[in-house]
Amino acid sequence: MTNFSDLALSPKVLKAVEEAGYTTPTPIQAGAIPAALEGRDVLGIAQTGTGKTASFTLPMIHLLARGRARARMPRSLVLCPTRELAAQVAENFDTYAKHVKLSKALLIGGVSFKEQDLLIDRGVDVLIATPGRLLDHFERGKLLLTGIEIMVVDEADRMLDMGFIPDIERIFSLTPFTRQTLFFSATMAPEIERITNTFLSAPERVEVARQATASETIEQEVVVFKASRRDRAAKEKRHVLREIIKREGDRCTNAMVFCNRKTDVDIVAKSLKKHGYNAAPIHGDLDQSQRTKTLDAFRDNELQFLVASDVAARGLDIPSVSHVFNYDVPTHSEDYVHRIGRTGRAGRDGKAVMICIGADEKLLSAIEKLIDKEIPRAEVPDMPGPKDKPKREKKPKVEAEAEAKPATDTKANDDAPPKKQRGGRERSKPKFDDKKVVGMGDHMPSFIAKSFEERKAS
Repeated sequence: MTNFSDLALSPKVLKAVEEAGYTTPTPIQAGAIPAALEGRDVLGIAQTGTGKTASFTLPMIHLLARGRARARMPRSLVLCPTRELAAQVAENFDTYAKHVKLSKALLIGGVSFKEQDLLIDRGVDVLIATPGRLLDHFERGKLLLTGIEIMVVDEADRMLDMGFIPDIERIFSLTPFTRQTLFFSATMAPEIERITNTFLSAPERVEVARQATASETIEQEVVVFKASRRDRAAKEKRHVLREIIKREGDRCTNAMVFCNRKTDVDIVAKSLKKHGYNAAPIHGDLDQSQRTKTLDAFRDNELQFLVASDVAARGLDIPSVSHVFNYDVPTHSEDYVHRIGRTGRAGRDGKAVMICIGADEKLLSAIEKLIDKEIPRAEVPDMPGPKDKPKREKKPKVEAEAEAKPATDTKANDDAPPKKQRGGRERSKPKFDDKKVVGMGDHMPSFIAKSFEERKAS
């Protein structure tokens, strides 16, 4: 196939695709769209950045163009693992369905239930949601899933990694068994096979790339360094990140920096801002409005560095990211593929650099085994040395001994002016007998020698 017109899509959908600037379908689109248009279940496996979102949005718009939604009974459902990915899918529907009268609703956390309830009450053709918020609406009696004709699970492997298996199974049980199911994912772990065997009926398997492979347009390298001291490890690691950014120079037009922990996301973003870089954090603990604002600023090139947790690793379509920096080695090997997949999209060149400390070597080996490729090692940037302290001048041995020897001249002590105590009172000079030290040995005070009667009489 050479263009979208060969995919038997409706003229209105083809017009929207053409206006969006696309002429040739990607391999996953060319394989999945015809099977979806025939009403078959689809199991799509392709590396990130290959156009999986359009693989299910285009046939859904085509199939849903005829019909009418009823109140609280959506006609189709798209499940996404994160709010950002769900919002992105909604944007794709707006782009491709602008010539077709279809309504949609976006159900994600961080947004008022009341606004979402109003949309559902009117009736929606396309419902795009995260599993948690979808079940919240269902349990409140605001939503029925018995009218679902097409169900899509996007980034299915990520759904399973995030612990959504029970929620996914429950949602499937709430939809009609006659539905059409589309599974799309960048990787397909063995444990997901049980889910697909249970809920998909004779699916058309479309696999356009080997599982867990990175795009060939992405240049990869890893910087392995050892901290000088354990208590300096975090500070030196942030220094390494800044030096790598400096080394890339003007080639780094914008970049995503990935951390394993949310606390590190905030710390790294604050560190980059402190050193003059235009950076901002994004992770699951931030308010949804703040996350949306930060992501929009990065898309519009108002923000150069987006420091993120894995909440932003999957499915986000930001075409022009020049670099990806893995501040931490991901604990799950598959996450490495998704992280670096934010660059080198749609045939563009990209670069991914990962920082690895000694404790991460096993994780690095697992990643190289997964992608079946050794990641080239890069030189460690120069580390800042300890601050130079002024050296103390060594005094001659004779002078040092003289200073350490206490003064024995009692006359000099007697002539010294009396020292003042606190409160301004002068402290009397100690009086010493040069001949003999008086104590309790040979000398006995006279009052002790007196008898009791003598002391009583006196």
